[in-house]
Amino acid sequence: MGAGITAKKNCSSLEKIMLEYPSMKEYLIPILQAIQEVEGYLSKESIYAVAEYLKLPESKIYGVATFYNQFKLTPPGRFQVQICRGTACHVKGSLNILEILKTELGIGIGETTKDGLFSLDTVACLGACSIAPVVKVNEEFYGKMDSRDKVKKLVKELRANALQEGGK
Repeated sequence: MGAGITAKKNCSSLEKIMLEYPSMKEYLIPILQAIQEVEGYLSKESIYAVAEYLKLPESKIYGVATFYNQFKLTPPGRFQVQICRGTACHVKGSLNILEILKTELGIGIGETTKDGLFSLDTVACLGACSIAPVVKVNEEFYGKMDSRDKVKKLVKELRANALQEGGK
């Protein structure tokens, strides 16, 4: 019963988004961007709805969504971790920090942990070169992340925060 209600809510919000655009294939990318902005990713249901709305095969929608790395096909983690790979961060060891994060979280770039807490991505530049290497979690910047200990401490604190908030 609850699942049907949720599906109706999602469907109506998807319809609302799509109706802001003409039913023409030229609007595929803007529609996908708008849906992802609301959902956080492109669900199977949203891809199906877009295919129906634009009268395109689902494979075409998936093709576009997988071609552009801006689109995500899995729900993002509660903590969206981004590692800056810009020049200053690279020189200061961001590749090493990325490898430590991959090990600590047990996921690769573009993946989400099984518990849904963490997503891991790289970005070309976060614009915080003075505190390189930089890790951004959601909207918060963590600078001078230059050691395994700092990375482990950050992950531990985020997990602890999630447990505390989950207990409320």
